Amino acid sequence: MAAALQILFMRRHFRRERVFRDRTNPLELYNDEDMIKRYRFPRATVLELIDRVSPMIETPTRRSMSISTSTQSMLCNQLLHKQYIQFPRDADLTAVKEGFYRIATFPKVIGAIDGTLIPIQGLSGDDEPNFVCRKGYHAINVQAVVDHKLRFTNVVVRWPGSTHDAFILQQSALYRHMDTNLNAGWLLGDSGYPLKVWLITPLANPSNPQEQRFNNSHCKTRNIVERAFGVLKQRFRCLHKTGGALSYRPERSTNIIETCFRLHNLAVEKNIPLNLDQPLPILHNDHINQQQNIAAQALRNQIIQRF
Repeated sequence: MAAALQILFMRRHFRRERVFRDRTNPLELYNDEDMIKRYRFPRATVLELIDRVSPMIETPTRRSMSISTSTQSMLCNQLLHKQYIQFPRDADLTAVKEGFYRIATFPKVIGAIDGTLIPIQGLSGDDEPNFVCRKGYHAINVQAVVDHKLRFTNVVVRWPGSTHDAFILQQSALYRHMDTNLNAGWLLGDSGYPLKVWLITPLANPSNPQEQRFNNSHCKTRNIVERAFGVLKQRFRCLHKTGGALSYRPERSTNIIETCFRLHNLAVEKNIPLNLDQPLPILHNDHINQQQNIAAQALRNQIIQRF
């Protein structure tokens, strides 16, 4: 009994002091410049995002449980689809075409398309080899379309790093949409994509000044998608090799990646400045697609005549 009392006394005597975490609110501590440097967005935008996601992540209470399922679904749809990623349609198409035309006088362009590799942590299992990209690391290959303002208008985040860009396009809803809306306009892609009547690629070997001018205009106009990827990864370094790799399973990584794309569009819409660090290296796809399409070749020849 005495021994038990002595142990109890010793435990009380040498009990660790309680450590209280710093509960400082960064929204009250930092100005907008510091907020952008630390959290990528100013105070007002952070508060707006908190208001949007709070109903979906807060601990359930009797009050929140009383919100109907339809209302919760509406809130989710508002968060995910109200803004941020939407392919141009109808009235928006004219503005997008005019914006692209001002870059290098390439007509009827409604988007520039490309793929980019997002590094993820090394995997194991039967699917592991599928995620090893052409650069030798584990990644997810993301397809994206960009408008003239660096906004992403279509994003496909689901395929392992070894998947080729042309295959991702062929399996996407974008392919079916463009195939059934041939008069909407053209996408511009690099030589890794097949030439289509709605997807214009550059000439592999321009043979005269006119063809060279076509290629130069195509390159300058399509370059906007590479600029958008650079800005995206500059703002969210977790998407670039210099920031490491996403240390989550592919399913969760795809959610994080898509969220970063949406937040990028929000930052572009609100003209939020970008931290000016060292420029990031851009990885290019050196594959050349050899598919032949007679109708598409004829269309490209007509476009070349404009230059």
